[in-house]
Amino acid sequence: MNAIEVQDLYKSYDGTQAVNGISFEIGYGELFGFLGPNGAGKTTTISILCTLLKPTSGRAFVAGLDAGKESDKIREHIGLVFQETTLDNELTTFENLLFHAYLYGMTRSDAIGRIDELLSMIGLQNKKNELVKHLSGGMKRRLELIRGLLHRPRVLFLDEPTIGLDPQTRANVWNFIKEMKRMEGTTIFVTTHYIEEASDFDRIAIIDHGRIVAVGNPQRLINEMGKATVTFGATDSATVQTLLGYGMADLGSGRYEIRTEDPDLFLKQVMNRSGLKIDDFRINKPVLEEVYIALTGSEIRDEYVDRPASRKGRHR
Repeated sequence: MNAIEVQDLYKSYDGTQAVNGISFEIGYGELFGFLGPNGAGKTTTISILCTLLKPTSGRAFVAGLDAGKESDKIREHIGLVFQETTLDNELTTFENLLFHAYLYGMTRSDAIGRIDELLSMIGLQNKKNELVKHLSGGMKRRLELIRGLLHRPRVLFLDEPTIGLDPQTRANVWNFIKEMKRMEGTTIFVTTHYIEEASDFDRIAIIDHGRIVAVGNPQRLINEMGKATVTFGATDSATVQTLLGYGMADLGSGRYEIRTEDPDLFLKQVMNRSGLKIDDFRINKPVLEEVYIALTGSEIRDEYVDRPASRKGRHR
């Protein structure tokens, strides 16, 4: 059994096909990234999985439960952190967390122990009795993560969890998320526009125009789709000319370039055998963002397309 299973899922509203027959699965304990341009179908998909929307057709299962029929039971097993802050600014850190614990049926003693544990882990213990309105944006984001994990969900949904945070806070947040995954085996489903964050996820899915265009381990996708760029300098132009048949480009001034899936193999099998003397040899390996752009294009998308009708007009 998987933590999440999506089977031929469709969702349309207001004449728009937001999700167009997608299927994927996520195993328990995975850190799974859901990437795509604005309007690609990310928000609609996560809203269905969190039981905030009903699909037009197809099925989705979360923690073994049917999202179309067992929404109340699913909500007992999931945590959700929205892009927007949903904390009560007039309550303290502790009061916000305790109220959430009561909503999930936790006893006061269990809640207090869990709150103290998580506050200590994420470095907010000294803000326990502080009014939320006095916390920084980064502190509020960390507090929302704690709230989402308070009841020990089997699946945690994070919608742009680090948007607007400085690099240090982003690193702190991700260290905490990965530690909770390691310690508690929580399945984590993340949407993010920070493509570099997804580079060390267990797996990712890239969605575009409502369809899944790639699923897999990020490094595997890079290896399958990306090519490294090799640049070097050489003075023996006659020998270089024999290598141009391999797709090498002459950059001028004794500089050359080639794009290859295996730069190390190219160096061993081609350059070393030719006896070519080179200098300033550089390898620029592909990154996940290049794969993402190759699959989704570079045009700017309408950020309001992929929104349930009741939420249109709100910037997320």
